[in-house]
Amino acid sequence: MTRLVYFAWVRERIGREEEELELPGHVKTAADLLKHLKTLGEEYEVALEHENVIRVAIDQEHVEHGESIEGAREIALFPPMTGG
Repeated sequence: MTRLVYFAWVRERIGREEEELELPGHVKTAADLLKHLKTLGEEYEVALEHENVIRVAIDQEHVEHGESIEGAREIALFPPMTGG
């Protein structure tokens, strides 16, 4: 099981803060995960519609979408952030 945590408008659109999922074997990278999540329902499709802007952190470390998620205990998904 992998713990997924959602932040900001990703959380609002999916309708939950976090969940634990058993990921299929073909889900190997952060990009694979985003594509897989979009198949779980309309709320995921809406939240991840522009998946290229979604930021991903594996075990609290920012990663690129091509990064492997193998062995991840926690994966966080959030929209782009701005500084100020």
